[in-house]
Amino acid sequence: MFKKEIERLKKEKNAVILAHFYQNDEVQDIADYVGDSLALSKIAASTKADIIVFCGVYFMAETAKILSPDKKVLLPKLNSLCRMASMIDYNELKSYKEANPDTMIVTYVNTRANIKALSDIIVTSSNAEKIVKNFPKKKIMYVPDKNLGTYLRHITNQDISVWPGFCYIHDLLTAKEVKKMREEHPEAKVLVHPEAPLKVLLEADFVGSTKNILDYTNNSDVKAFIIGTDKGLIHALKKQNPDKSYYLLSKGLNCLNMKTITLEDVYHSLNEEKFDIEVEKEIQEKAVIALNRMMELS
Repeated sequence: MFKKEIERLKKEKNAVILAHFYQNDEVQDIADYVGDSLALSKIAASTKADIIVFCGVYFMAETAKILSPDKKVLLPKLNSLCRMASMIDYNELKSYKEANPDTMIVTYVNTRANIKALSDIIVTSSNAEKIVKNFPKKKIMYVPDKNLGTYLRHITNQDISVWPGFCYIHDLLTAKEVKKMREEHPEAKVLVHPEAPLKVLLEADFVGSTKNILDYTNNSDVKAFIIGTDKGLIHALKKQNPDKSYYLLSKGLNCLNMKTITLEDVYHSLNEEKFDIEVEKEIQEKAVIALNRMMELS
């Protein structure tokens, strides 16, 4: 029922549904576009739809609103929040920036709009390495993910300090788990998201964003993979390569915040146009500068 009604409402209201790879399977299947933060940001900025229904966490819908302030952006469930995004305080970052005027604030997309407004440039896990390499001589404060920031420092050898935030599911991964899974599946390649600790990343065969991991499996002759990111990605992996095998690196790789949205939520949000995301004009105007810089360098 909900699927048919959602399809009808999309046409009637000229709406587009965007879903992150970490969403529930049925939500991914109803979406017009499924992707990582970078891809979805680009679509949000370019879509001709009047309404964007963003199936993700709050900061994602907020980012879409920053990029498309004249469009209506709906989040099917307002309590879909990112724990990492809550690990950085506006006043603390503002004070840091004032005390360190020569330091460039490079901010992960997993942040709220007011944090983006304080930033020099935004990055995603897909483009972070490429972007920071544009500023080899700059002192950088990477916020708020300590793991991705530490990984960037390791692979670029640049002057990068890190904020003490983290993704609660990726941060729990251990090198011991990697070794155990390799023993159980010696034929499999280990693919890990850079939000994991450095010790884990150094044990992986490949480190990359959700989209990078998907592309790697598409282009690989290998038939088995150990996936070191949220289990939601496995749905997309199986759809694109049903002949290959996928094993989740850890049972704990399940972001409950990302799984709160159901088809019923999508239907009610679109039907009633509820949970309309708003961003203050002053914040939007500052944040979009940092996001556009990201787009230019991506």
